[in-house]
Formats: sequence, C-alpha cells, structure tokens
Amino acid sequence: MTNTPMMENHVRDQIIADPESLLEDQDIMRALVAANEQSMGSNIVDLRGIAMERLEARLDRLEDTHRSVIAAAYENLAGTNQVHRAVLRMMDATQFENFLSDLTGDVADTLRVDVMRLVLESEAADDPAVGQMGEVLMVAPVGFADDYITRGRNMASRQVTLRQTRPEDGAIYGEKSDFIRSEACLKLDFGAGRLPGMLVMGSEDPHQFTPQQGTDLLTFFAGVFERAMRRWLTA
Repeated sequence: MTNTPMMENHVRDQIIADPESLLEDQDIMRALVAANEQSMGSNIVDLRGIAMERLEARLDRLEDTHRSVIAAAYENLAGTNQVHRAVLRMMDATQFENFLSDLTGDVADTLRVDVMRLVLESEAADDPAVGQMGEVLMVAPVGFADDYITRGRNMASRQVTLRQTRPEDGAIYGEKSDFIRSEACLKLDFGAGRLPGMLVMGSEDPHQFTPQQGTDLLTFFAGVFERAMRRWLTA
C-alpha cells in the first residue's frame, strides 16, 4: 500500500469533494466492482459483489414496473377524457334524430371507433320509420342482444363484452363486416316494462377491444347512454 496518488490531482480532488456523484454513476461503480473482483483473484467469492448484482437487477425491474405504471396511468386518463367528451356530446342533442346522428359522427370520432350500432329489441314487425334513422339504428327480435353477446351459449350476458369479431357478425355491421376486427358490446337496460337493447362499437383495429382490458369506463358510458335513451323513449 502506498499513499502516493495514482491519478490526476484534479480528478482526485473532485472525487474527494463530491463522492456522492461517483456513487450515483452506475457505469463507474460497475467498473470499480469489476476491478475489485479482478484484484481478488478467481478463487475468492465476492458475496458483496453478488449482492450488488442482484440489487441492480431488482432496481432494473422496479424501474420497468414504474414506467409501466406511469404509462398505464396516462392511458387511463386519456380514456377517461375520451369517454367524458363523448358523454357531453351525447347530452347536447335536443332531438332523437340528432342524438342518433351524433352517435355515428362526433361520438364515434371521440371514442375512435369506426362503427356504432344501436340495437332495439321489439316484438313488432319492421317499422318503416326505422329506415329513416340511418344505419345506426337496428330493430331486432326479442332475445337478440343476449344471443349476440353470448354467441348463442347458455350463459349470462355481461353488461360490457370486449372481443374480436367473426364473419357471422355481419348481421350487425352489414357491408362493413369485412373491415371490423374488434368490438365492444354494451347491453342496455331501458327500465321496467321495456325490452333491453344493445350498443355495439366496432373497430378496424383488432387490438382496440380485447377481453383483457378493463371495462369500468365503458360501463359508465353504458349507464349514461341508458339514461339518455329512457328520456327519448318516454318523450
């Protein structure tokens, strides 16, 4: 051991004056640990070095998790803002025709979906007035919503179902069925004494609606939509 400095004086003085900056530099610390291991020889196990490597690995995983959490938070915030803007746009309508027109216009654009379909179940035959409402409104026989959401399986239908589409979904999308790759099906409750309905959002992006996604925002949107429809149905 010797007290003779082995480095430039200005470098040595800077390290002594601010040692924390050295400790915070990961590349320098790795180089120092590696040099220490080399000086110890291959027959000595450096437990402290092994512990540091494990701590570094844990720190990297924590940083990745931290970034993922922040990204998810921003994505949720953006989704919340989208739904809120769509709800406000729906509430602007003063006539039912405008309400339906907004669904395929500003509301669909805000939610970034390519197709919106409102399905109303009815025991009556086809009403000619429905054709005047455009493609957005569809009248279907009783039980259609549950059958479509569950795809004919003997199970209870959820209020919000997110999934990829199939070729037989053309009953909803018509000519656009060849382009729609994922959908959100919102089952609607219009109150006691009324048949249920369904709001379907279709997207050309197969990953826009998947079963792994949360449904809280769309559940909220469905609740607002139900209340808006009850107003029109009683008008």
